[in-house]
Amino acid sequence: MRRQSWLSALAFALPFTAMAASASGAPVMPDVITRYHADLRALEESYTVRYSAARLDRIQRFDEDQLAALKKQNFNSFSPDDQLDYLLLQNLLRGDLHQISLLRTQRQAMSPVLPFAPAIEQILEKKRLMERPDAESTAATLTQITETIQHAERDLDPHKTPGHPAVDAVTANRAVGAVTDLQRNLHTWFDQYNAYDPQFTWWDANPYHETDKALTGYIEFLKKSLIGIAPDDKTTIIGDPVGRDALMKELAVDGIPYTPEELIAIAETEYDWCMKQMLAASHEMGYGDDWHRAVEKVKTMHVPPGEQPELIRKLVIEGAEFVKKNDLVTVPPLADETWRMIMMTPERQLVNPFFTGGDEISVSYPTDTMTYPQREMSMRGNNIPFARATAFHEMIPGHFLQYYMGQRYHPYRRPFETPFWVEGNSLWWEMLFWDRGFDQTPEERVGALVWRMHRSARVIFTMNFHLGKWTPQQCVQFLINAVGFEPDNATAEVRRSFDGSVGPLYQTAYLMGGLQFRAMHHELVDSHKMTDRQFHDAILQQNAMPIAYLRAYLEHEKLTADYTPQWKFYGEHPEHAPTSAPTNTPANVQEAK
Repeated sequence: MRRQSWLSALAFALPFTAMAASASGAPVMPDVITRYHADLRALEESYTVRYSAARLDRIQRFDEDQLAALKKQNFNSFSPDDQLDYLLLQNLLRGDLHQISLLRTQRQAMSPVLPFAPAIEQILEKKRLMERPDAESTAATLTQITETIQHAERDLDPHKTPGHPAVDAVTANRAVGAVTDLQRNLHTWFDQYNAYDPQFTWWDANPYHETDKALTGYIEFLKKSLIGIAPDDKTTIIGDPVGRDALMKELAVDGIPYTPEELIAIAETEYDWCMKQMLAASHEMGYGDDWHRAVEKVKTMHVPPGEQPELIRKLVIEGAEFVKKNDLVTVPPLADETWRMIMMTPERQLVNPFFTGGDEISVSYPTDTMTYPQREMSMRGNNIPFARATAFHEMIPGHFLQYYMGQRYHPYRRPFETPFWVEGNSLWWEMLFWDRGFDQTPEERVGALVWRMHRSARVIFTMNFHLGKWTPQQCVQFLINAVGFEPDNATAEVRRSFDGSVGPLYQTAYLMGGLQFRAMHHELVDSHKMTDRQFHDAILQQNAMPIAYLRAYLEHEKLTADYTPQWKFYGEHPEHAPTSAPTNTPANVQEAK
């Protein structure tokens, strides 16, 4: 283990030795980052148990070695591009070490619920080292693991052991994921040797199946008895609030110099601007201040089943043509030719009620397996104005063009990807399309504004949740009241936010990333330093990274090895910051909230 660490550090340091001899030569950081990413992937593919002590120790040592080697280099001898890459890698390593620390804290909190985990981890560690199992000894270990699982279930059951310290639902829910991970890895271990090693099969087949059965039962026990979710429950949401300190550390990694409370204030200001525009559109539609009725009218403007794919195809093409006509960004002909479409499964629609994008656009619309209310909600939630306002967000000039260009320009920077850049850039296009008159009718403006309000609402409900102030159920109701979402769609949105599939800042990143791009556009384009096309091409060709670092690079700021972004992209005091349209005054939306 020590030798592996030494070799890793040496491999990392070698490129810098070569660089010192040619300070004005070709960039060297791209190769360093490429090797770093390859080494990290090799470790992650070898240490496969997310919460195992072996994995946490090894990844931490790896990150510390990389950071130590990086700090030994002469930053001032680097080119501007190498300096940027140095800072990006340094920031990434520090962020990864924070994540390791967070996982250790979570592991410690789960330890009373997972007394059998160390024994399973020990078995899996021997597999990683490719040591042939001692079949008889392993059978005894599996038997002991099964008994430990059964004892844990008995001891933790509040009905069987009254007075035992209660396990909170959040910890139990996290433990479900950890047990599932252990069970999956143990299954892989069993398949590695079963039937190939006669001694192993003779001794371990039955004990393994008993352990696997016990793990399945334990997952069901955690869900039903400690979390409170029945097997057929598709509505209850159990989140995992990280707390203010963790939010502050993650915000620092993404170069966001605001507190969670300040982000809420920013989101409320943006929401107020949206409400001003929403009320204007509602009046045009004849609904006065009852903007919910205007949203309900828009929801009826959907196509029949079977026609949604053709609608989405037309909307994607419309967005691509809009940026080309207005010379906003370069759209390579091959990008126009190669985007793709699939239909989203009913299961995935439980957490993604709207279409998503990337290499392809995944269209959400009802299937014949859904109930009548589910079909109605799916069609209403994926109506024409809603879809028109976001089809370009997902494809061109949004996510598809991001991925297309990212594979061709600075592809080694992929490890620095952040939702503030990825989602914020796509939201910025929504802002710019609005400013350039893409939305003509009041119905189209309502569709666009629902999404803008939604992005503000995401900041408000996720920050309040992670600060421990709101429950998931309060978040769902807030989306229904403040944005006009269908109940099922609001539930799916909140479930996706808190089920662990995205980080605690992911939903906040849409609006805050978009506002960063808006501020940077004002600095660079409104000042005539760059054209729209030059600005957007530069963003895509530099590839994904925390936006504050991109701004520093494009503004030619003097960088230092200890550079820490402090860019106040929304002003020093967010509660008094300007709205998207400074000539408008915020509307009173207290009742809507």
